[in-house]
Amino acid sequence: MDLSKPILVYVILIFAAAVNAANAQEPLPLTLFTESIQIDGLSNEPGWQRIEPLPMIMYKPIYKGEPTERTEVRIAYDKDYLYCSARCYDTDPSGIRVNSLYRDRSSKDDKFGIILDTFNDKKSALSFWTTPAGIRGDEAVFNDGKSENKNWDTYWDVATVQNENGWFVEMRIPFSSLSFQDEAGRVSMGLIAYRNIARKNERVVFPDLSPERGIDTPSRAHPIVLNQVYSQKPIYFTPYAIGGLEQTPALNDTKTAYHLENALARNLGLDIKYNVTSNLTLDTTLNPDFAQAEADDQQVNLSRFSLFFPEKRQFFQERSGIFAFNFLDRARLFHSRRIGIQDDEQIPIIAGARLVGRVGSWDLGFLDMQTARKKESPSENFGVLRLRRQVLNPYSYAGVMATNRVDEEGNYNFAYGVDSILRLFGKEYLTLKWGQTFENKIIQKQAFNFFDTAMFLAELTRRTDVGFDYELLVARRGKDFLPGIGYTKRKDFTQLQWGARYDWLMKKGTSIRQVSPLKFGGFLVLRNEDNSIESAQLDYDIDIEWKSGAAAALDFQMDYEDLPEDEDFPKDTVVPAGSYTTFEAKGKFDMPSKRLFRADFDWAFGGFFDGWRLECGVKPTWNVSRHLEMSSEYEVNVIRFPERNQGFNAHVVRLRTRAAMNTHISLNAFVQYNSANDRFSTNIRFRYNFREGSDLWLVYNENLNTDREDKVPRKLLTRGRTVLLKYTNTFGI
Repeated sequence: MDLSKPILVYVILIFAAAVNAANAQEPLPLTLFTESIQIDGLSNEPGWQRIEPLPMIMYKPIYKGEPTERTEVRIAYDKDYLYCSARCYDTDPSGIRVNSLYRDRSSKDDKFGIILDTFNDKKSALSFWTTPAGIRGDEAVFNDGKSENKNWDTYWDVATVQNENGWFVEMRIPFSSLSFQDEAGRVSMGLIAYRNIARKNERVVFPDLSPERGIDTPSRAHPIVLNQVYSQKPIYFTPYAIGGLEQTPALNDTKTAYHLENALARNLGLDIKYNVTSNLTLDTTLNPDFAQAEADDQQVNLSRFSLFFPEKRQFFQERSGIFAFNFLDRARLFHSRRIGIQDDEQIPIIAGARLVGRVGSWDLGFLDMQTARKKESPSENFGVLRLRRQVLNPYSYAGVMATNRVDEEGNYNFAYGVDSILRLFGKEYLTLKWGQTFENKIIQKQAFNFFDTAMFLAELTRRTDVGFDYELLVARRGKDFLPGIGYTKRKDFTQLQWGARYDWLMKKGTSIRQVSPLKFGGFLVLRNEDNSIESAQLDYDIDIEWKSGAAAALDFQMDYEDLPEDEDFPKDTVVPAGSYTTFEAKGKFDMPSKRLFRADFDWAFGGFFDGWRLECGVKPTWNVSRHLEMSSEYEVNVIRFPERNQGFNAHVVRLRTRAAMNTHISLNAFVQYNSANDRFSTNIRFRYNFREGSDLWLVYNENLNTDREDKVPRKLLTRGRTVLLKYTNTFGI
């Protein structure tokens, strides 16, 4: 009998347990408030004074350097709330930065925040932060900081005060806004606290976090313990009403001219949030509407693959990390944008429900949505089930996912997946993923093949931002792997991918903070049908980050692409089928983010199939005041094929203006132009936030045709416009 394999497994488990025990930290017991606390930013109640401040460590620009300003952070709680106060002293109060009054925007401001690993699972967390202006920012972190959801919002309070000594903060976070697991009133979480001083590019943190990883890494949070905290089960109701005007172009009866058709837009809907337990939340929605969601960024497609657009609708944001099942190149088993959006058109959603949280030792995610029939699109039901739990050690997990898409005509697409991320030892992680789909149209084929309907990925990597890092990856996708609620780029391929780099964290006495002069990588994509090479790439990068916050990169790249058929590009440009090897150089420079006026620059020049491409981009941002931020992006691609006398220029322009009278009244204007598809679009959103959960939105959208002179019949200038007024109000019982 061969006992070598099980013995090796036991050795690995014992070694991992010993490493985890050695790295274990004593939990930080928090103070239980018995008196009332007024949230005014001052934190001058006697209860605060009895709490010892957390020991803050400089994280950057010099790790473990002497902090230039004093910071006192205290954490406490009562039976309903978690409290946090910060005294951010400053010897030069005039230098305190407040550039924005927008929620969730503070990257260029002074900032204080906490990160809570509420499940104490070492991989997911909730982040809460504020600025001297008292704006609220919150986001969800998952996959141990490798992914984040900046669109997640919840209910909590904050107050700030700014004076001649600096600025001061008090936060109050309801336990009803957190998901956690209590054992007879005892709750274990993980905590990270930090302060950013923008003008100095300085950050201090608790606990002592080395710069080898970012600070938003739940696995490095310090354990905290709360007692006498029990499950709370409030119910929140959020009804909405919407009304407005929609104008769409339509041909007349003789098909000789376009005219505008007017239609009144009116709708009612309801969202309900119920905490089934302290760590399990049920969200239901009836007739949801996403009028206030920001418009997608216009993109120019210079590849032969479909474009990927991120999810921006609020209902799909909460705890979205639990539904993550990603392979590579953004391929994923589940992508919520497949629900209610088809060919860039909104499909009405009749109703839906989402159950997210933890049951015992299992993370649970359940989603079910029903869409309405619209034109040629039948009514469909979308279902997702996700389960995940820790295995081997606190930094590893294994899980399963199932998705189902069924329409009223009986067509269906079912998918399942099994995945795990395993921390082997130290910083070494092994990722394993398997997914498979079953679609009635594929199963009915006589040549149905089990492995043709599957996708597999294995990755071995070292997770660190300092020192030696590497990645080894292999993935395979069958030709019939078709996730009905997912996204994929390539079909029927096997991909090998590799990378290695070494990062130096510089010491005192130099203006450079970190440099990466040795960064290699590449991939090889093979067609499964004949093992021929479809794509390949070799890459060498040099990255530099200065202590001021500026950053630069230089990239040299060799690409190989084999086109099996002619490929169409904008302006009637066609690249013939064939094999192409090209060389390209890229570069970028980002100015320090602490400046009120700053700009990021990038460029690329090199071969493009049998021609050449020059790309230039600039992204200037100007914080005129805390009430006004103006930013823009300009990108141009100049592409030429001299031998065929073909080519085109593709311009993309984006202009954003964010204006805020205060933290309650704001205006966001987003204007875009894309010459590749001759589209000019405007998205203007005015928001009046009466209080948390109660909003009035005025939204104006319009798309214009910029190339219509030679069209018969001649198109209208507008592709369609809408003016909508939406009111939402949240109340709880």
